[in-house]
Amino acid sequence: MERNFFRDKVVIVTGASSGIGRATALKFARQGSKVVIAARSAERLSTLGKEITGMGSEALVCITDVSREEDCRKLVEKTVERFGTIHILINNAGISMRALFDDVEMPVLQRLMDVNFWGTVYCTKYALPYIVGNRGSIVGVSSIAGFHGLPGRTGYSASKFAMHGFLETIRIENLKKKLHVMIISPGFTTSEVRKHALLADGSEQGSSPREEKKMMSPEFVAHWILKGIRKRKRNKIMTWAGRITALLQRIVPAMIDYGYYIEMKREPNSPLK
Repeated sequence: MERNFFRDKVVIVTGASSGIGRATALKFARQGSKVVIAARSAERLSTLGKEITGMGSEALVCITDVSREEDCRKLVEKTVERFGTIHILINNAGISMRALFDDVEMPVLQRLMDVNFWGTVYCTKYALPYIVGNRGSIVGVSSIAGFHGLPGRTGYSASKFAMHGFLETIRIENLKKKLHVMIISPGFTTSEVRKHALLADGSEQGSSPREEKKMMSPEFVAHWILKGIRKRKRNKIMTWAGRITALLQRIVPAMIDYGYYIEMKREPNSPLK
């Protein structure tokens, strides 16, 4: 049933060169979708594109920096030129950070907002008319950081909160048009996002402060993305800790604040004192 549901659907996946984006693109391809893969890495996208076509599905490679509005506009234009329409947009491209607000340089926060928030806005703006026409789906790949602020991640949390507000509003504005909007929030997932997380001066962290082997797999997240779309879910928080946080922050917010302070302080080389 799931394969028939996604067969011939035109899907754009941003941040498709690795991690959740790559796994999601492959998952759609296995379901018979026409997959448009977008990211900055030409080499990785080329490899992924060949893998998708090798399994008998159609792929369109679009080198895209989602922080650039013109890139996002061209991404949508190339998709429509090739496939005629768009059914699903997966706003997955994102970066993280790890620094105290006291120490961080302002361009770091700007970069987080440009990629995580504005990238979602730009792609959604140009794809929206086609997706609405198909009563399709817009997905924002987020984090519990979009529900409760995380210490040492001011720019990341701010960008995810902004994404949530934006997508919630898009959903409400298009209620009568039957647009489906889903915000999915995985737990820590095995990917390169922590290696590329920005430090206070804008340099990349270079290594993960967490045990990657104990995290969710990108394939597991991809499975739930497709399942959520098929069932037209509103929000999906993928960990019990995240669900408890979303609930208890309304009842005992100070306890949640303290809990996240302790959790983030335990990380190796944590910026928290």
